[in-house]
Amino acid sequence: MMKTIHSYWAYLALIILVLATVNAIMGYISKREFKDKDLRISLFTLIVMHIQLLIGFGWYFMSPWYKSMKADGIDASNRLLAVEHPILMILAIVFVTVGWSKHKKQTTDEGKFKKIAILYGIALLLVLSRIPWSQWFN
Repeated sequence: MMKTIHSYWAYLALIILVLATVNAIMGYISKREFKDKDLRISLFTLIVMHIQLLIGFGWYFMSPWYKSMKADGIDASNRLLAVEHPILMILAIVFVTVGWSKHKKQTTDEGKFKKIAILYGIALLLVLSRIPWSQWFN
């Protein structure tokens, strides 16, 4: 059940991260005013990503392969799920968190959009690079 929750919440997390990144890029390019809608999209992304992190931690430590990994060690086939995916997802969430914090310190609308676009964009690239795609579409 935890794997299912983690998988379905991941769809939401990815969609909202793409939305927030595209919104920030479009806001920066068009030089529009940073409105409440933009703030809410960015904040909702932060919240959804942190919830996904908590769900991911739960699944990681409850998963059957984690228990076998403790006994047998990490083999090449489990390295993506056991090491690369969690580390890069945590790093992506760090970028989202830093992006949220840095945008609040900006005094211009352009600066706010720029910080979110860059840091959420890096987070998006990290997420896309380590999603276990073979399992996502099964």
